[in-house]
Amino acid sequence: MSIAPPAAARPGAAGRQRGRRHRWLPPQHGAWAMLLLPYATAVCVAGLRWPHLPLLGAWLAGYLFSYYALLVVKTGRADRVRPQLLLYGAAAALLVTPVLLARPAVLGYAPLYALLAAVNIGYARQRRERALLNDLASVAQSVLMVFVVATVAGVPPAGLAGVAGAVAAYLVGTVLYVKTMIRERESVGYRWASGAYHLAAVVVAVAYWGPAVAGVFALLLLRAALLPGRRLAPVRVGLVELVGSLLVFAAVVGHWA
Repeated sequence: MSIAPPAAARPGAAGRQRGRRHRWLPPQHGAWAMLLLPYATAVCVAGLRWPHLPLLGAWLAGYLFSYYALLVVKTGRADRVRPQLLLYGAAAALLVTPVLLARPAVLGYAPLYALLAAVNIGYARQRRERALLNDLASVAQSVLMVFVVATVAGVPPAGLAGVAGAVAAYLVGTVLYVKTMIRERESVGYRWASGAYHLAAVVVAVAYWGPAVAGVFALLLLRAALLPGRRLAPVRVGLVELVGSLLVFAAVVGHWA
């Protein structure tokens, strides 16, 4: 995978601008919701502490570093992304230092992150980054941030188990739904799996997470049942998920805060 398309494929200033942007920012727009939703919901529920601010910076810089590091694993071309690795790696290390000094207990999550990162590395070596298990490993890394935020806040992680469960349920459902809209849109099996999963999520939400969260998951079930088969542009699929993530955020914070 190249960082930017060849010059012939990037006519004019707009193409050059996209190339420069993709050189420093991954073209994975959906990743930002996956990164920010667990963090934001957990901070709103657990309460903001000053180490949460450098934690956010380290979290985002760590994602950027991991994207380019996995690109090296996939292509074997470290020379292409050395500036990105140096910048984002240094930023992540610098920003995580005050968090570790203030809350050394967060180091307890390092083995879990290492294990999940190993899954990503394995799939990158196979050039199978879009595999379902690889996507679920990325979801698990994001959801784990809920407990990291709780630890930084001095709140027992178990106290945010419901928040983590609701956020995880949404993100896993998004993985399945987006596949039915883009890469697996011709797969009947994926459509059935996505619909069954979202129906189960509604049942769990009704039983454990309150009417507001259940109502949001009912809307997510409708989008999973009605939109596959409609050839929406990826940007429209992303906009639907942006709205979904905001609804999940509002419902989860409203229920647990």
